[in-house]
Amino acid sequence: MSLYLSYESSSGFSLLKVNGIDEIGQNTEAVRSSVSDLSRFGRVVELIAFHPFESALDALNQINAVSEGYMTDELRSFLELNLPKVKEGKTPKFSLGVSEPKIGSCIFEATKIPCQSNEFVLELLRGVRQHFDRLIKDLKPGDLEKAQLGLAHSYSRAKVKFNVHRVDNMVIQAIFLLDTLDKDINSFAMRVREWYSWHFPELVKIVNDNYLYSRVSKIIEDKSKLSEEHVPMLTEVLGDEDKAREVVEAGKASMGQDLSPIDLMNVQTFAQRVMDLADYRKKLYDYLVAKMGDIAPNLAALIGDMVGARLISHAGSLTNLAKCPSSTLQILGAEKALFRALKTRGNTPKYGLIFHSSFIGRASAKNKGRIARYLANKCSIASRIDCFADSSTTAFGEKLREQVEERLDFYDKGVAPRKNVDVMKEVIDNLEKKDEGEVTAVEGSEKKKKKEKRKTEEKDEVEEEEEKSKKKKKKSKAAEEELTTDNGNSKKKKKKTKSQDDE
Repeated sequence: MSLYLSYESSSGFSLLKVNGIDEIGQNTEAVRSSVSDLSRFGRVVELIAFHPFESALDALNQINAVSEGYMTDELRSFLELNLPKVKEGKTPKFSLGVSEPKIGSCIFEATKIPCQSNEFVLELLRGVRQHFDRLIKDLKPGDLEKAQLGLAHSYSRAKVKFNVHRVDNMVIQAIFLLDTLDKDINSFAMRVREWYSWHFPELVKIVNDNYLYSRVSKIIEDKSKLSEEHVPMLTEVLGDEDKAREVVEAGKASMGQDLSPIDLMNVQTFAQRVMDLADYRKKLYDYLVAKMGDIAPNLAALIGDMVGARLISHAGSLTNLAKCPSSTLQILGAEKALFRALKTRGNTPKYGLIFHSSFIGRASAKNKGRIARYLANKCSIASRIDCFADSSTTAFGEKLREQVEERLDFYDKGVAPRKNVDVMKEVIDNLEKKDEGEVTAVEGSEKKKKKEKRKTEEKDEVEEEEEKSKKKKKKSKAAEEELTTDNGNSKKKKKKTKSQDDE
């Protein structure tokens, strides 16, 4: 039984025939030893046919298809032309060695050519790859390396399938940074409170918010210098004039100890750092909301930006979250409780990260598990739409949110909610109508542009005709004037000739 090899290189498809298998045997070790010797390997493997790629884009498409296990029309025609024909009802007396089993099964299903992919075939293909530049005679030195480098760049770029606007890693890093910032801001704000309370202990009871406390301490600095001039600034920060006056009065009657200028300066610089961190935290939250609108708009519309980002971060990526069934998504973040319950044979947890959603908080105690299961189902649908949809829209997420609201009403009031099929059909119909409206609007704008062009062209033609008629009139007037002058001159000449004749 003869053996053929199908080899895909950066320059084209190659078909090779294996001769003299008895010399090296079917042993893999023998093949490995013969591969290094070109004179021995050249007697075993013979190049039968070579089909070069037309362009770099064609090479990329062909290699992508082979790597994903698809047989292109070019590869099929190349194999059918150069391999022996397989007759129906008879077993073929040859087999085709391929590098991957996927492409082998695809070739067998389409052409009934038997394929094999084992260690023996892979070692032979390794030898072909090593000596390929010598097997093709007309190949110039350096051409194969250039083709390999260009195809490697384009192939890796196509495999990554990088989309700048849909990078879920940015959301994961942002939500991690938000959590650490919250912890750091809380701990630093407590340190500011303790540090400045030695100087002004009454301020803690008046201003409760950490950020506002840092701003107020930055404005006050030394409590002994507090006066009515500080009231407008404090009012602007606190938003309440009565509180500002209370701070001023408490500063005048404060029991805190005095601090040296160096100590006050250190407290102020640290308070400024806390304020800067709080401001950066607000900017980072706005950035996270914007990225969630680009990456997972439906999930954000359904469950909120923060909870959606935490789900993506815990799953590892939006693709991993989309692959999770709704039962897994329901308990994401409660893995410890789940395994503890499985070990002790207790009650398993009903919710994980989705507990932070407002829907579960609004549900009654007996319905929390039900609404958590229903919400996890809708989150799974929304994440799959966000992951695999071509265009980003929040229409599905808004409708899924309406369904969760209807389910809450059903648990409380008994109002029957709509079916998921009907809701999805409604969303798809609305999107199609929007697309048609946009198309008609575009067509209408194009028609308007065409009409305007026609009008301008007609105006130009009319103006040109008017200019031409004016020019003709001017020419005719000039011709008439010339004729009149010529007639006058001729009459004068005639009179002169008559007078001369009389003389």
